[in-house]
Amino acid sequence: MTKTFFKSSIFALLIIVATIVACLTSCMGMTDISESGDNEAENRLEVHFIDVGQADAALVICDGDTMLIDGGNSDDSRLIYTYLKKNNVTNLDYIIATHAHEDHVGGLSGALDFARAEVALCPVTQYESRAFSNFVKALKQQGLEITIPKAGDSFSLGSARVNVLACNAADDPNNSSIVLKLIYGDTSFLFAADAEYECETAMLDAGYDLSSTVLKVGHHGSYTSTSYRFLKDIDPQYAVISCGKNNDYGYPHDEIVSRLENADVTYYRTDLLGDIICTSDGKSVSFNVNKADEKADADNETSREMILNTGSKRYHEIGCESIPEIRENNKQSYFGTTVEIESLGYYPCGSCH
Repeated sequence: MTKTFFKSSIFALLIIVATIVACLTSCMGMTDISESGDNEAENRLEVHFIDVGQADAALVICDGDTMLIDGGNSDDSRLIYTYLKKNNVTNLDYIIATHAHEDHVGGLSGALDFARAEVALCPVTQYESRAFSNFVKALKQQGLEITIPKAGDSFSLGSARVNVLACNAADDPNNSSIVLKLIYGDTSFLFAADAEYECETAMLDAGYDLSSTVLKVGHHGSYTSTSYRFLKDIDPQYAVISCGKNNDYGYPHDEIVSRLENADVTYYRTDLLGDIICTSDGKSVSFNVNKADEKADADNETSREMILNTGSKRYHEIGCESIPEIRENNKQSYFGTTVEIESLGYYPCGSCH
């Protein structure tokens, strides 16, 4: 009787110990999974510097949260709509017009045609332009109004932190730009919008920590921005310049390119590379300018004849109802793939594509 009881007790004790060990192993296993490479691949930050020609647009995705900073010109509305659709971005936690100029606010109404927004930021609530009015109208259709942030404000985007470094520094729209610094782990991004020397000086004098891994160069690479002192404080490893091919302004100006090169900054240009995607794992960043899916499309797509509008930079399928409306001096035939023609700076027609 005693031996039987003793054996039963030992057996029960062994079961309890085994259960405890299993639980501990399970817990340890869960910890390992949260720190595994697969999870790190999911928990990352993506910044898409969208090629909108002579304009600005950037899509930020972090842990499922999204932020669109500017949307290019009004003619880029369809492009922005398509880009959000391609990346399955149906909700924007933040939609930001860094200032009221058309080349920043113009395409945001297209974004709002596809995605719902939670918060809209802009330095002003009124501005005399059709592009700005369309943006406000699109916001109202979603029951939203513009919020004007203040320098020193901050908010979360997934596990990233976004600091507002400037807003309404001056009456001039460029110098009233919303300038943002996004911090993700040990990496950071500074979006300088169209801030010029006056706005840069205000940020420097305020004593903000401007140091960043990546700089979105101010004002498309104009000599009116990216002063020596400003660049020195940021001390970026990388820079991105958003500008159009053969633009009328000569952006980026030689002074800025030389300034970046002298500071040993590796820079990327949308006019030369198209869409530029930067990924951060919280420790380092990497750039992708030749996306595999686009290469696959280029390899698999059959060449065909298309009609170009050299004025609007749109391409059309044969038979498109918009072709008769193209001026003869702007009409041009092209034989090739859509990937090839888009690499030349053309965008698809909204009707036939």
